[in-house]
This record gives sequence, C-alpha cells and structure tokens, in this order.
Amino acid sequence: MFDVSVPDLDDLAAAEDAEVVAAIAGWAQVEAAACARRLAAIAELFCRRSGLATADERACWWFDYWDAAAAEVGAAQGISPGLASSQLHDGVALRDRLPKVAALFAAGRLSYRLVTAMVSRTDLVKDPDALALIDTELAAHATTWGPMSVKKTQDAIDVWVDRYDPGALRRTHLAARGRQVVIGAGEDESGIASLWGRLYATDAAVLDRRLTQLARTVCDDDPRTLAQRRADALGALAAGAVGLACSCGSDTCTAAVEDSARPGPEVVIHVVAEAAAVAATPDPAMSGETPPAPSATYRGVPPLSEVSKLFADTAPEPPAPPTMPSGFIVGGAVIPAPLLAELVARAKIRPIRHPGDAPPEPGYRPSAALDAFVRCRDLTCRFPNCDRPADRCDIDHTIPYPLGPTHASNLKCVCRPHHLLKTFWD
Repeated sequence: MFDVSVPDLDDLAAAEDAEVVAAIAGWAQVEAAACARRLAAIAELFCRRSGLATADERACWWFDYWDAAAAEVGAAQGISPGLASSQLHDGVALRDRLPKVAALFAAGRLSYRLVTAMVSRTDLVKDPDALALIDTELAAHATTWGPMSVKKTQDAIDVWVDRYDPGALRRTHLAARGRQVVIGAGEDESGIASLWGRLYATDAAVLDRRLTQLARTVCDDDPRTLAQRRADALGALAAGAVGLACSCGSDTCTAAVEDSARPGPEVVIHVVAEAAAVAATPDPAMSGETPPAPSATYRGVPPLSEVSKLFADTAPEPPAPPTMPSGFIVGGAVIPAPLLAELVARAKIRPIRHPGDAPPEPGYRPSAALDAFVRCRDLTCRFPNCDRPADRCDIDHTIPYPLGPTHASNLKCVCRPHHLLKTFWD
C-alpha cells in the first residue's frame, strides 16, 4: 500500500518518549495517505457522474453534475455540501492537474494542509505545459520545506508559479476576488455574532461614516457606548431604517424622532422561543462601558477574594435577572433571554400558529401561516447535513402535489440546490 512504519502502542503510558513521537509521525503519514485515497475516490465518482450520457446536457443546468456529485459525497461522509464541494475540487485538481503531488500525498509524505495550499495557489495556471513543470518542481521540493507558516508556505509555492506563469494572475486578482462578508452565527457564544469582511476601500469608508452618523442620532442619555451604537446601527441599516432608535427610555426624548420613527422596509425574523422568554424584560447591564481591570499589581496570582474586592470597588455587579429559557433565530443562533428581550422590545410580535389537526389546505402553495410554521419547525434545509437556513429554502411537498396534500405532515424545507437535486436527478 505505502511504506510507513508505525509503532504499535497499545499502552501509551508505558512507551518511551521516542516511541510516542514516532507514533505521532507515523500515524500522520497514515492519515495523509488515507486522505489522499478518499480524495481519489471522490475524483473517480465525479469522473463517472460527469461521463454520463446526459452529462453534456446537464452541464448547463444550474444544479449541474458537480453539485450532484458533491451531494453524494456530502451524504456519504456526513459533511456539509460546501465542505464536500471543496474536497471534490481538491480531488479533481490532484488527479487532473497535479498528479506528481498526488503521488506524494498518497505515500503519506505531504500533509493535507500543504496539498490544499498547492491546489489553491496553482488554481489559475491554465497553460498545461507550465502546470506540468510546476507540478514537477513542487513534488521535488515540497518534502524538503519542513514546517513553515501559512504565509511562508504560500511564498514557497508562488516561487515556482511565478517562474513558469509570469502573468501572476492570482496575485493580480486575489485582493479584489477576496471581497466577502462573513457573519458567524452558530460559532459565537451568548447570542453575539462576529462580523468579518473585506470591502473596496471606498465602500468601507462610506460604511464607516454611515455607522458613525447613525450612532450619533441618539441623545446623550443613551446608555450605550459609541462602539455599541455603531454595532446596533449596522443592524438598523440592514433593516432599512434611516435612524437609530434611542434607548434612553425617556418619554420626553426628542433625539432623532423624525429619523428613527420612519422605518424602512419591514424585515421578518422568525424566533422559536417559549412564551416566558418572549415576555422577558431587557437587561440594563447589556450596554455601557466595560468595567475597568483591577489596578493593583501582584507578583503572583492574587487570591480570588482579593480579585472580587477589586471588581466590587470599581463596578458593582447588577442583580442577576430571573432565569428565562433561551430562544432561537431561524437561520441564526441560540439567543439568551436578555438578548431576546432586547430584540422583542424593538419588534412587532406575530405569534406562529401551530396547525394542530387542521385539514389540508386546498391549493398548491401553503398559506402564510402554514409557511411560517414549517420554516420554524424545520429551522434548516432537511437534506442530510445541509444547514441552509429555513427562511432561505423552498417549501417542498414530500409526496408531490396533488398526490400529496398541502399539509404540515407533507411539507418540508429544502434549499434550492437540493430541491433541484430531488426533482431532476436520480
């Protein structure tokens, strides 16, 4: 299969240090070799699917044979469609574009991280002769690079790309094509999502100034810091509002009344929560300055009692709000009750109606009430391992209409790609 010696360590505690290190290195080779064979099998599956008699026709479909193969790969491994498509890309590139690198990978001599970097950095090399030379050089030198940072690894690969592909297309377009906005929903804690992105400098300047303008439309008694108001202004901007509502709580506040009282287009957010969570009151400790760190210095670790006193002197901890069940935003993350209360305080509540024992609806399209219930029930696309939010999915009849009823028991959320997969692919 491949030449690698792995110590058989049934009892790690009794092994020598050198044996443990050798086991780590050996199993890393086994892992790389197994990964290479998995990608080779993925590439073979794609080759078979794209070689079907109908492939030429389906190549023009929006959900083409690439997507169909990725769906099979994802279902087989229990991974998301995006990760499956990434593995499919790597497998096909190794087979068709970098065969010598693929051979080293199959022998366990290259890590998957290094191989994906090679696939990525050579992606825009179109000349087959240049690509063959780059493949040869990478295979000859990659095993001698040793451990390097991501940046140094990319630079080492780019040396050979630049030598045989002087156009340097990747560097020319990398910055512009790297534009994106990433919103972390489920990855973050306590209902707060991280936001990261790359914009054109002009767009970034406009957005930066606009957020500051909205953040300053409130009165001086608003408890939020400027940074917190800028963050909230981004949500107001996304909702189409032309001003930021003041949170001072005063009935006589006149700050930005005209702006904040004119909402933009209505935005509907589905939240799954118990009635007690919806009725919770906002927590006043959610906004304001962060308590300063203790100013006293210690040579060692201070006793816990001393730390408590320091924090007690600078910022008394507010009384804990009553425990309430959390909510869940469809397409988002779990929201603790205090954050849910902040959302509810600014929104118009429309309860979702459970269909119960209601009879099937007469038409093909479900009513707005049934549509909302199905999306809140399913939360995501129902295809295995797909996490596309339900509010971005189609409502599909499991048994096609009119053979199957328009009823909650026969309706499910399926994202558009997997809806097309179900309808048009075998």
